[in-house]
Amino acid sequence: MKIAIIGSGITGVTTADALLSRGHSVTVIDRHPYAAMETSYANGGQLSASNAEVWNSWETVAKGVKWMFKQNAPLLMNLRPSWHKYSWLGEFVAAIPRYRDNTAATVLLALEARNHLFEIAEREKIDFNLEKRGILHFYHDASGFKRAERVNSLLNESGLERRAVTNEEIRQIEPALKSDFYGGFYTPSDATGDIHKFTSGLAHSCQRRGATFINQALVTGLRNRDGKVTVTLAVEGGLGASRIGVLEFDRVIVCAGVGSRQIASMVGDRVNVYPVKGYSITVYLDDVQSQEAAPQVSLLDDAAKIVTSRLGADRFRVAGTAEFNGFNLDIRADRVKPLVDWSRHLFPGMSTRRVVSWAGLRPMLPDMMPTVRKSRIPGILYNTGHGHLGWTLSAATAQMVASLVDDVRLADDHALAS
Repeated sequence: MKIAIIGSGITGVTTADALLSRGHSVTVIDRHPYAAMETSYANGGQLSASNAEVWNSWETVAKGVKWMFKQNAPLLMNLRPSWHKYSWLGEFVAAIPRYRDNTAATVLLALEARNHLFEIAEREKIDFNLEKRGILHFYHDASGFKRAERVNSLLNESGLERRAVTNEEIRQIEPALKSDFYGGFYTPSDATGDIHKFTSGLAHSCQRRGATFINQALVTGLRNRDGKVTVTLAVEGGLGASRIGVLEFDRVIVCAGVGSRQIASMVGDRVNVYPVKGYSITVYLDDVQSQEAAPQVSLLDDAAKIVTSRLGADRFRVAGTAEFNGFNLDIRADRVKPLVDWSRHLFPGMSTRRVVSWAGLRPMLPDMMPTVRKSRIPGILYNTGHGHLGWTLSAATAQMVASLVDDVRLADDHALAS
């Protein structure tokens, strides 16, 4: 089949790989000049089944209210009225009864995705600073640890190997951590890697295998006409000029991240993705002392909601925060400062002289679950809404949407034959 994918982030590119592997003709459309230039550019780097707990709980709501007026809080909300934001929050609360089921489903999806991603990287020989050292969660007090014990039971029941560790074991797992902690949990099977390097590498692989990438192209129209799906594009040319083009496909898959809601509205679908901003800093380890002082094992500080990844010998990624502020990509100094301060406090021997800040918009659905489904319009499908776990889950949802395409094709072939 001739298939278009809208979006060339981690979700779109893994979807392209899955469809190419099944023999389809693939065209990837993106508004940026290159793949992986938005949320798949500089995230926290964790491939983390251990972070599969969905946020839908009354405890999260209580924390959000407490943090509402604290500028350096892990979660910050712009209270300016917005139907999109408040409808999303209402659906978030409505999903609280499904907390356990959705967390368990996310664990299973993450475990499946890990296998697919490792297989892709090995098959296509993609170097993306993969580290299979596990992920270490640590807790500063008894209350945080006790809550984590309850979550850990649910993760274990769902098939994840994750065990409690003492303060002494924390130091053995990651000697760079010198502080004292109440305790922690360690997931040896989790991993980390550079999402931008992986996505870019896989995009190049897809091109070598026959995929077409149309960059700097904005989707302005989408419709089904005579059994085919037409996509209207505004393609940017030189000096800001643009030209309009119309392409025809058998199927179109929307993997457009935070842009999915607007594209879905073109055909009357509702995909209630909200852009939840996250920040990261990349600390460049320019001297031997900094390289030795920075941790090798991926970390998650539950109290601060901060995650880390070591990306090769000379880069250390620190990421965190959630900000409900619409389509706003401003990099605010007061939101970046806690990440730098946290790094300097826990790893004083690591220089933060050269730090690059970044902000990205996570495409979150209210129940924290990605959606893989067909549109109400024949020929259009969705694979989007992965939130903060796009890097962790996309390799599995790519297989799911590819199977959905094949199932639809088989149904079409059967109808023709009959």
